[in-house]
Amino acid sequence: METLDVKGLSCPLPVLKTKKVLDNGCKELQIDGSSQVSLQNVSKFVASQGFSVKTLKDSPNDWSIIINK
Repeated sequence: METLDVKGLSCPLPVLKTKKVLDNGCKELQIDGSSQVSLQNVSKFVASQGFSVKTLKDSPNDWSIIINK
């Protein structure tokens, strides 16, 4: 499983970085971030691409999710 760190980045960068990894054929990815807006946007994007989202950690300034297809 690959890991993507998008902490400190503002949208749309977390979504764009996630898309880039998924476009390279990744089927399972852990994404770590810090912005709740990024969490919402990344979660919506990956769900629209057919991925399931499992939340590992969700606090106001620190979150982690695992996505897989």
